[in-house]
Amino acid sequence: MTHDVIIIGGSYAGMSAGMQLARARRTVLVIDAGQRRNRFAKTSHGFLGQDGRSPGVIAEQAREQLLAYPSVQWHKKTAIKATREGEGFKVTTADGETFNALHLILATGVTDELPNISGLAQRWGESVFHCPYCHGYELNGGAIGVLAASPLAIHHALMLPDWGQTTLILNEVFEPDAEQLAKLEERRVVLEREPVVSIGGKGEQVEVTLASGRVITFAGLFTQPRTHLANPLVAQLGCALESGPTGEFIKVDLMRETSVPGVFACGDTAIAAGNVAIAVGDGARTGSAAHQSLLFR
Repeated sequence: MTHDVIIIGGSYAGMSAGMQLARARRTVLVIDAGQRRNRFAKTSHGFLGQDGRSPGVIAEQAREQLLAYPSVQWHKKTAIKATREGEGFKVTTADGETFNALHLILATGVTDELPNISGLAQRWGESVFHCPYCHGYELNGGAIGVLAASPLAIHHALMLPDWGQTTLILNEVFEPDAEQLAKLEERRVVLEREPVVSIGGKGEQVEVTLASGRVITFAGLFTQPRTHLANPLVAQLGCALESGPTGEFIKVDLMRETSVPGVFACGDTAIAAGNVAIAVGDGARTGSAAHQSLLFR
């Protein structure tokens, strides 16, 4: 069987793309191993109609709704190879099965490379975050720390005072220039230049231990992970990439098509933003664009 579209990655963007195609009565296969980027977070925020719900519950309900369409199939494995096959594509999964489609949608997301500081990874998604819009409001105006992992920390530090008193912990990563220092002072951001030794804390509080032994307690801590494309298929297919503020992502045109005709991309893999609502919207755009491409190619 040759599917109209194979979607590689069944998180929010991939399922949203699949919904548009299913409603156009196109045959869709979703290949997904179940490793959502936000699986560490207890709640999801900022997504209209789903605010405050568990990300896993949102994803499972979406999957049930998508699979209610008879033209959709789901294969719970990792796609490890993709090649052009005639006028379409062939995808091979980790269990050795192969599948064919006229078009591909890459919704494989990214992986986060966190700062190598003791205790940080264990609190990722619970008291250590990267998105103020996703988690800032729930800190209830409490003290907020920004742990610098790159110069992008300035962006965090200038935004977060809207959610609470903010301290920028430079951690010897970089030194703000005169203009940046003036902006930080204007936003009443406290600067901490002493290096960080470890991250700890109980419950929703996070404690940052500095080299001198001094401990600063925050309601939440934000940092800037490096992102890496999560699947080798991007390179195999030869999709062009762009550099974003945290890492590379797939270059797409206004119709969400990559540099490889017939291959589309959406979600975190194709847009430098990690947010459920944005991923769902981008997936919807991509699914409808892929459908129109099938009609007018």
